[in-house]
Amino acid sequence: MYEDSSWYSFVPELQHQQPASGPRSSGHRRKQSLLQQPNNPADAADAAKPLPPLFEDKEDSNWPPEPTLSRRVKSYSDLYDLIKTQLSSHAPGKKRKRKRSARSWEALAFPGSVTVSLPAEEDGFDDAVDKELLRASQQEYLLYHDELAMTERHLGTLIADTNSALKTLESLCQSFRAVDEQTSSFQVQCDGLLTEKTRLEALAESVGRDLQYYTYLDSATRRLTAPGAGRLVEGGSFAEILSTLDSCIEFMTQHSSYRDAESYLARYQALLTKALHLLEVGFVNHLNKVSAEISRQIAATQSESARHALAYGRFEEMVLESYSLIPNLQTVVRNAYDQDGQPSSALNADIYANTAINLFHSYWAARERDLKTVFQHDLDVLRAEAKESIETASRNFVKQCFERSYNEASLFKSIFSIDAHYSAEPNSAFAALKSQRAVLTGANVAPIATNLQLVLQSSDLETICNLVGWISHEYLLPEYEEDNETPFAGRCRELAARLLAEHLWTFTDAFFEAEIAKSITKAVMPPDAFQIGPVTNGDAASNAFPPIKRALELLVLFDQSMPKERCQRNSPVIFKIIKESIASVQRAEARIRSVTTTSTSKTNAGYSNTDPDLFTVKNLLLLKNELLTLEIGDVRGAGGAGAGAGADGASVSSRVWDAVLHRPQDLIGGLLSSFGNLGYGLGAYMPSIPGSSLWAGTPGGVVGAGQGGDSNDAGEQLDGLLRQSIVAFTRRWAGLLNEARGVVAGKLGGKNVGKVERELDEMLERVFGGQPEVVGKLKEAIQIEAEAFVRAAGEKRIHVTRV
Repeated sequence: MYEDSSWYSFVPELQHQQPASGPRSSGHRRKQSLLQQPNNPADAADAAKPLPPLFEDKEDSNWPPEPTLSRRVKSYSDLYDLIKTQLSSHAPGKKRKRKRSARSWEALAFPGSVTVSLPAEEDGFDDAVDKELLRASQQEYLLYHDELAMTERHLGTLIADTNSALKTLESLCQSFRAVDEQTSSFQVQCDGLLTEKTRLEALAESVGRDLQYYTYLDSATRRLTAPGAGRLVEGGSFAEILSTLDSCIEFMTQHSSYRDAESYLARYQALLTKALHLLEVGFVNHLNKVSAEISRQIAATQSESARHALAYGRFEEMVLESYSLIPNLQTVVRNAYDQDGQPSSALNADIYANTAINLFHSYWAARERDLKTVFQHDLDVLRAEAKESIETASRNFVKQCFERSYNEASLFKSIFSIDAHYSAEPNSAFAALKSQRAVLTGANVAPIATNLQLVLQSSDLETICNLVGWISHEYLLPEYEEDNETPFAGRCRELAARLLAEHLWTFTDAFFEAEIAKSITKAVMPPDAFQIGPVTNGDAASNAFPPIKRALELLVLFDQSMPKERCQRNSPVIFKIIKESIASVQRAEARIRSVTTTSTSKTNAGYSNTDPDLFTVKNLLLLKNELLTLEIGDVRGAGGAGAGAGADGASVSSRVWDAVLHRPQDLIGGLLSSFGNLGYGLGAYMPSIPGSSLWAGTPGGVVGAGQGGDSNDAGEQLDGLLRQSIVAFTRRWAGLLNEARGVVAGKLGGKNVGKVERELDEMLERVFGGQPEVVGKLKEAIQIEAEAFVRAAGEKRIHVTRV
């Protein structure tokens, strides 16, 4: 109410009042009064009357001096004097100093004090005029005084009201404080009642929540056993039923101590099985309806594109047109498996997995009926093309099957909402799909392998190796990075890896073993096959033993068709090739040695020009060199321990011959010390021989080298036989040279040295034609061995003479 400004609206406006105008008296020069005239018309009329003249001293007047006319100056100096004179004449006089105490403010005085302070009136002044003048001069200040007085009254009223309100509030506070003190015990009781109420509400809610797991049994039983319960699988409430049943089964499992929990658990599981069975029946009926239409349309057309569109595009469209059946189906499958087909860890996952497997079987049975015509057509095309080129027909069939498998996997994913990739888990969706043998499921490759093996069964080993190598290079060794791999390329890579690892590699190994037995183990050699002829066309293997030639071809063929990891680590095929090749060389050497020993004619059956040791060295060196060229360093059987694969040839050779050079005092060691340098200059014919302890365990050099050892390590056996043959060859020809030179005791004047050397040169040139380094190193090793034998014989004679 104090903000209302209407209480001072009666104050008159005093701004910009014009002073009363009137003629100025000639005898009175006082200015017009600036005070406001009264609002009363009568007072205004009185105020309009002229005031009597006031007598003032002239010297106190503020009027300017009267102007005077100065005389005209004649020069600049006169002008200066004139200005000085004028300034001195017009300079104001000194004013009288008035005391501050004498100064009075008559206009601000109240009426009572004005009369006292004003000077005595002179004769001739009107008393009414004087009062009027005083009232006019004090009017503005009186108004301000009234306003201040009114404000003071209002402020006093406000202070009084505030004091009254404070007293009332204080009284209320005291009343409330008294009530609070009196009701504290009541408040404690109320708090206890509220706490009890909250506990009872929580208990009632818990009981009600637990009770709903019991009460749902009747509702679920009625819905799932009703005559029209089969229609539930096509509605949106079916997923809610499954979810509720899962919750009830989980509750009963977790609270097995509750009353009748086991009974309710069994009944809920039975209801869940019933619901899933309804889903199976509904899905099978839907599939049969779609399959009947699709199979009829596929059989009626002869166009490949039309069959593809019907088998995949139209089939998917018709299957997905099923209201909520397919979403309910996907819910069941996802309760059993995750998106990648891995088994779920949920409580009822085994029940859902059993239903999912039944759904898969029903689906693939329908697909097999629909695609029977398509598959038969593909097989007919494969057989027809195989009559012209088995390899081309097989490649086209693999490409077609991979594409069809990708389409089947995409269709399966759109229907069942999972993408089953390879998994070793026996309970995964991959394991369930892999068991299907009749139709491609996107996860199984058995139909591809079965049809390929039927066609390849009548082909040769080279064709099979070409197909296997093509699959490896086409799908397993992509030129792009895995980050940029398309889904189709990823699916083909997975299918190719499984097709090779699970079927074709085993199939190829069987062909290799059959070829090894045919061309190496059981090969029948004519007599001229044991003779080493001259090298032709610079090919070092041109004069090799025929089984060794075939072994080299098989090694190259196996390496080209298989990945390096399979060739370098305990490959049974590589082991069998090396093992059977060594056995064939040993049989040939024994035959050559026996024929040469028992023969009376040096021209018998072509064996006379064949040195058995050099025959073995030649063929085993070719075999060993091929292993190192192909970087095959571990040649062990199934029971052998794994070894490092593909060692560097130069470093291994250095270790071998350094170990030999550490035995210079040994005769055999001295011989092989000179022969050790042979490993650096023989090139492809003297490969490095693994094993740092080359002659360890064989006293006197290499006596018994190649005997014993690990029977499952074909590489070690090859190295031992190679060492043994080299030592035997160099020792025997060193003895022949010494005999021809007549340095052997009791055999003075033997054969012509030139004839023996010429025979050795011809033999080495025939065996190692076009390789002068090999020939030179062998001759150098023989010469060093002969000199070592002479030195040993001389030391023996000196010892006998001294004795």
